[in-house]
Amino acid sequence: MAEGPVRTEARNAAEILEEFSGYLDVPMNIALEIGRRSMKVREILQLKPESIVDIPKSAGENIDVYVNGKLVAFGEILDLEGKARVRLTDFVTQH
Repeated sequence: MAEGPVRTEARNAAEILEEFSGYLDVPMNIALEIGRRSMKVREILQLKPESIVDIPKSAGENIDVYVNGKLVAFGEILDLEGKARVRLTDFVTQH
């Protein structure tokens, strides 16, 4: 009986977890880059708690995902139940 893609992916994920089992608890820094903005020194000095800085992205737009400073994936900004979330949409592959 032929395996479908879901079972193959599940088996591959299990194999990968087994292969890296000794590293699963190593802490990593993850950064979700939602946007960058240039500001004048005057604007920066006027920032205070509860200031709002506009960014050029909103729900539905794409973002970059970095692990330890290296681009590893792309995601989409979601607004779920009033909270910003990120859905991973693709991973960077090395050729």
